[in-house]
Order: sequence, then C-alpha cells, then structure tokens
Amino acid sequence: MTTILAIHRDGRAVMAGDGQVSIGHQVQKHGAVKVRALSDGQVLAGFAGGAADAMALMERFDAKLQEHAGMLRRAAVELAKEWRTDRALRRLEAVMIVADATELLLVSGTGDVIAPDDGVLGTGSGGVVAAAAAKALLAHTTLDTEAVCRAALGIAAEIDIYTNERVTLIQTPARMA
Repeated sequence: MTTILAIHRDGRAVMAGDGQVSIGHQVQKHGAVKVRALSDGQVLAGFAGGAADAMALMERFDAKLQEHAGMLRRAAVELAKEWRTDRALRRLEAVMIVADATELLLVSGTGDVIAPDDGVLGTGSGGVVAAAAAKALLAHTTLDTEAVCRAALGIAAEIDIYTNERVTLIQTPARMA
C-alpha cells in the first residue's frame, strides 16, 4: 500500500509519495521511492500497487512518451489501451498518476484516463485522505503546492497505517508563458 498525491496549479505539477512498503501487516521498507521524473524532468509519474507491476508500467509509459514526442495525454491513452487489452499487462495491479506542466491524469488497467476538475489527485491506501487534505489546504491557506503536498501526506500518514512520513517530492519546471 502507498499514498501518492499530485497537484497541478499555475502551470506546474508537484507530486509526492510516501516511502512505506508493506507486505500484509508488516512494514518491509521505510524509504521507497514511488515517484519518478521522466522525459528529462518534464513528466512526473507515481504509482500505487505492486512494485514490480508498477515498474513494468512505468517503463512502458516512458516508452509511450518517447513514441509520442512527450505528449502526456496521448502516451497515457495508449498505455491504458495496451494495459487493458494485452493478456500479460491486464494482470498487473497498479494505478499511475502522471503529470506535466499542462495536465494531470490518473491511469488504470481498466482503461481509465481521468483528469481531475480541480487539479488534485490522490491514489493508494491514503490517497483519499491526502487529496482531501490538499483540497482543504489549497482552499484555506496560502501555502505553496510543495508545502501542501508535504502537509497533506503528513495528515495521511497520521490516519492511514500503510502510509509513512518519509516523503519524496518532485515537480515539473514552470511552464513558459
């Protein structure tokens, strides 16, 4: 289990993930990195689910990005189609959140490619808690998106037993006007 949170605001995406890896009721690792920068830092990807499954999907997504000249939505749609129709891939159990300076998407093996209305996405066991905390912080504070991500994951770690406070945070460069 894990928690991934992404916020898209003001032409920039910020993504954070906790570091806990659990198997059953035991914590196996505290400092795993579940978010990655792809395409020379222009695209962010985070995953929840089985680590091997997620890494296989991350590699395929990176290949789709290269194949489609870094176009995030096109790469995500092509990955979702392949994930849903390929016999081996459809057994993979993971969810990905991907983002660049222009958009934020959730990609699943059931063919979902979802862009949130409000620029906030959370996934994993603590994803709903982190997303709710982020939405409240964005609406009622002047914190920047990095601080909101860290605070929201901290709140999720206080509530969700499969989330810890060892946060990895990455962000896209600001979009040029």
